Amino acid sequence: MSSEPEGVEVTNSPSTSEQRRPSWSEALAVYWQPRVVTMLFLGFAAGLPLLLVFSTLSAWLRDLEVSRSAIGFFGWVGITYSVKVFWAPIVDRLPLPWLTAKLGKRRSWILAGQLGIIAGLLGMAVVDVQQNLTAMALLAVVVAFASSTQDIAVDALRIEAAEPEYQGAMSSTYILGYRIAMLVAGAGAFYIADWAEPLFGTAEAWRLSYGVMAGLMLVGVVTVLIIAEPEVDQGETLGEELTATLFHHQPKTRFERITLWFASAVVAPFVEFFRRNGRFALVILLFIGMFRLSDIVMGIMANPFYLDLGFSKSEIASIGKLFGFVMTILGSFVGGLWVIRYGLLTPLLVAAVMVASTNLLFAQLAAIGPDLTWLAIVISADNLSGGFSNAVLIAYLSSLTNRAYTATQYALFSSLMTLPGKFTSGFSGLIVDATNYSFFFTYAAVMGIPAILLAAYLLRRAQRA
Repeated sequence: MSSEPEGVEVTNSPSTSEQRRPSWSEALAVYWQPRVVTMLFLGFAAGLPLLLVFSTLSAWLRDLEVSRSAIGFFGWVGITYSVKVFWAPIVDRLPLPWLTAKLGKRRSWILAGQLGIIAGLLGMAVVDVQQNLTAMALLAVVVAFASSTQDIAVDALRIEAAEPEYQGAMSSTYILGYRIAMLVAGAGAFYIADWAEPLFGTAEAWRLSYGVMAGLMLVGVVTVLIIAEPEVDQGETLGEELTATLFHHQPKTRFERITLWFASAVVAPFVEFFRRNGRFALVILLFIGMFRLSDIVMGIMANPFYLDLGFSKSEIASIGKLFGFVMTILGSFVGGLWVIRYGLLTPLLVAAVMVASTNLLFAQLAAIGPDLTWLAIVISADNLSGGFSNAVLIAYLSSLTNRAYTATQYALFSSLMTLPGKFTSGFSGLIVDATNYSFFFTYAAVMGIPAILLAAYLLRRAQRA
């Protein structure tokens, strides 16, 4: 088996240079494919719960005068999204009673996650926050766990429903639905609570808002019931080989069956990835961990930077919402087109350069001061590069998976994608305090250089293949 990731050598290898490259009109036509359009609605269902257990929930709690210390502890709910790789093997391999037989493996787990989200949101809408804050925290964990489970299954379905060359369009459409949902769960939830407060009071207004959000999850439920389960030939797995290695016979006892299941579901996805890619797997994993390092390290200091520079909250919100949303969607759309037209690795190199270089615009803004025109330029460039790079990276990660272990391997990649950046970002404030914002954003840009070099290496290696 080739050491190159599936789909990479097809779209970038010189051996296919004589094949006709899709025209821009043909690339655009991909977005009208039913399986691509489906991702808009599944992206909406995936994006809706996120803010409802983070910033929107924090606003609700603070509106009811819950202490800031208690609100801070709710931030730990987010750990659920970062450790989903631990139960991804269950989603990948274990059928759900009755549901899997009726809907198939991917749709059944997506639906189970959605029903868990709806139940958790309805519970949050019913519980008395001031009397039972612990119950609210537990329900938030339920929503986050169900949401993470839905993400695992949706990612697997997205990868299995289309060939690698369509993954750019699939991911950009998914991002569009995701961002729309975040607007609904953010601004939409606030508007509902603000409208209802004079009529029902603060607590009841927020309960109504969360009840409406639970109802909007039906968009995802209906989508799952309408779409078809992907028909995937999972190919040869390591099950028989593991059986021979561990027991030299078919497992007979319960312990042997459990051991074999664990080896097949948990160990085999990692063994398969390293066997397929050899030592080059370490380069791939290093690249994945480095790609968003510059972006994440910078991101945590962006809003404090705007405020310290002298921009008002309304200026930040207005320009951020207008330019941020539009440019993110535009960037993801263009990223999807580039993947269709140019393959995976060339857009990946462009994305790595964009992510690192936009930090230099922040450094320039720090030198200029509170200029609204420059703020619009910086936010536009940052969100354009973010949308472009996310669409391209999601398509690349999708091409790395073996369809016998789609959910587990993709969960590994997506967790690794953010973990180094989240850890390193914790030191961002110390760097700013010790130096200044201009130095910090230049430092963040420099942290993107390893990703650029690794992306160039991946492209060059594929061209030589």
